[in-house]
Amino acid sequence: MRQDNGVDGDAQRIGQLARMLFLKILDAKDKGGEAMYDWYKSVIPTELQWRNWAADDEGITGEELITFINTKLFPILKDLPTSEKKPMSYIVKGVFEDSFNYMKS
Repeated sequence: MRQDNGVDGDAQRIGQLARMLFLKILDAKDKGGEAMYDWYKSVIPTELQWRNWAADDEGITGEELITFINTKLFPILKDLPTSEKKPMSYIVKGVFEDSFNYMKS
């Protein structure tokens, strides 16, 4: 990440890293909610949950990963439907609404 051609300085690096950590932490929170409550459902669509694309060591990498982030992850989370019944949806959408992926490798 430090030497990625698309990342231009610490400000972009920190933003990219913060969004990755946010998704990982939110996934851990969601796992806890799912274990404790039958009714709990994450605001993140299943295919975009950290555990389903990033947690697998044999998961997607390279161009496939960049395409996934640019065409699915960021666009869907930017336009995430919000609901007063699910206040976390406002937070997720807020984190991603002005986000762009600068990573190239």
